[in-house]
Amino acid sequence: MKQSLTADDRSRCGWATGDPLYRRYHDEEWGVPLHDDRRLFELLILEGAQAGLSWLTILKKRTAYRRAFAGFAPRKVAAFGRREVRALLADAGIVRNRLKIEAAIVNAGAFINVQKEAGSFDRFVWTFVDGRPIQNRWQALRDVPAKTTEAEALSKELRRRGFRFVGPTIIYAFMQASGMVNDHLVTCFRHPQLSA
Repeated sequence: MKQSLTADDRSRCGWATGDPLYRRYHDEEWGVPLHDDRRLFELLILEGAQAGLSWLTILKKRTAYRRAFAGFAPRKVAAFGRREVRALLADAGIVRNRLKIEAAIVNAGAFINVQKEAGSFDRFVWTFVDGRPIQNRWQALRDVPAKTTEAEALSKELRRRGFRFVGPTIIYAFMQASGMVNDHLVTCFRHPQLSA
C-alpha cells in the first residue's frame, strides 16, 4: 500500500490510517525532529518496550508509562530499586516484562552518563546523522528498511555504553520517530512538510 486517504482526504503513510490515535501520532509527532532530552529518553524507553508488540499498543499505554516511570525523568528512573520494579511488574497499564523494565532502569543510568560526557543526549545521537535529518524518498512501505548503517552504528555505540534493548531495528524505529530520518512516504502529506 503506497498511501491511504482518510476522512479528511489527506494522503498518509499506509500504517497510519486506522486508529485515530495512530493518525494523530503520525500527523503530529512521528518524524518531527526531536531535540529534548527527556522526550528522547521517553522515546528510547518506549521503543524498547515495543519490541515484539505493535506501536499502537505502546501508544495506548503511553500515559500509564509516563506515570509509572516518573515522567521519564532519567535521574528518578535510574534510582528505581526492587520496590519500584515490583510495583511496575504489577502495573497493568504498562508492558509487564521484567527484562524491559530492568532495561529501562539501566538505560536511565547510561543515558545520564551520555549527558555528562556529551553535554546532552540530543547532541550525542544527532551526530550519527551529521546533525540534520536524513531525507528519504520512499514510494511504498515495502521500500522502507528495518535498519540502516546509521542505526547499526548508533546501536553498537549505545550497547558499548551499557544500554539494553537497543538493537539496530529498535534504534532505527527510534530514529524514524525522533525525526533523525524522514521516512514518510513521498505521497504522504507530511513528507514535504518535514523536508523543508
